[in-house]
Amino acid sequence: MSLTLADGTHGRDGYMVEIIAMTPDDARCIEACGADRIELISAYSEGGLTPSYGMIEKVVRAVKIPVNVMIRPHAKSFVYRREEIDIMKKDIAIAKELGANGVVLGVLDESRQISVEYLQELIGPCGELDITFHRAIDELSDIVTGINVLSQYPQIKTVLTSGGRGSITGNIPVIKKMMEKSGHINVMVGGGLNFENIRQIVAETGASEYHFGTVVRYHRSCFEGIDSEKLTELIELIGGAKS
Repeated sequence: MSLTLADGTHGRDGYMVEIIAMTPDDARCIEACGADRIELISAYSEGGLTPSYGMIEKVVRAVKIPVNVMIRPHAKSFVYRREEIDIMKKDIAIAKELGANGVVLGVLDESRQISVEYLQELIGPCGELDITFHRAIDELSDIVTGINVLSQYPQIKTVLTSGGRGSITGNIPVIKKMMEKSGHINVMVGGGLNFENIRQIVAETGASEYHFGTVVRYHRSCFEGIDSEKLTELIELIGGAKS
């Protein structure tokens, strides 16, 4: 088992594994298999949306590992209207009240740049919650500049990225540049990770955080449950690659 320490460091040889959950059963399985953190979502087939308040409460109470909650009101884009930002702020406040460890969010403008104005608004109600800026960053025309912008906000602890569009292995040079410019932010690699490429990704990026979704589900389907054997094998595989 691993341990995420109060200062944000990781107690398992310096690496951390985050797994997507949709239900309390998912969450319990993820914890039992030895993963470090949960990203809780709904509407997996839509790329992940904000889960219900009832679901947040049940999942947070079901496990002892940290639960980070997706804050995304719709799947149309990462560009939001004024009233949608207000909805997101309310969802953040509720997630905080229900005991979530953190939130996962991302906001862009019409020019495919980070919406600094709206980002600052969303950071406000987060308080002490950990903030992950999700794969909206992969939509930017200049991802490296984007993470440099995010590094100006100490509240943002993590950026989830596949290094942009296309193959994650083809994006390794971009991921490494992001890590160089990330400042205090942990660059969490995810989106396209699988059993076939994880050794290469670990070896060539040296990243400390990894995020997985359907690869640890039965039939690699977002409509299936967590395959505990696959998840356990994957965690051991990363451990072997990091040693």
